[in-house]
Amino acid sequence: MTATILVADDSATMRMIVQATLTGAGWKVVAAANGKEALALAIAQETPVDLVVSDWNMPVMGGLGLISSLRQVERYEDVPVLVLTTEDDVESKTAARDLGVCGWLQKPVDPDLLVEMATELLDVSGEQAS
Repeated sequence: MTATILVADDSATMRMIVQATLTGAGWKVVAAANGKEALALAIAQETPVDLVVSDWNMPVMGGLGLISSLRQVERYEDVPVLVLTTEDDVESKTAARDLGVCGWLQKPVDPDLLVEMATELLDVSGEQAS
């Protein structure tokens, strides 16, 4: 079964780039413009998403709020999360690490690195790209 990846980013351009990169690698992608939308999409999924790729700073609900909220939902307690952001401060990275974030990627994203990291995380969780 093809893995499903949830992408949350307030930049439409960044969402399109990440979505095109991940779908091009063979995964299904659902996308949201902020953390609140992403949380609603994740909860509405009949089958839980297998990986979350989230921006850190977004309106309405940012990455920290999204990840914190997902961790409170049983089926998302251990979902792998990658943060894709321009932020590089220690406080943000520490908060993300405390929530079990698996990786911190700087924007602009290197598509090859994104696919490589997603592949590693999805293989570890038992899912593989088709």
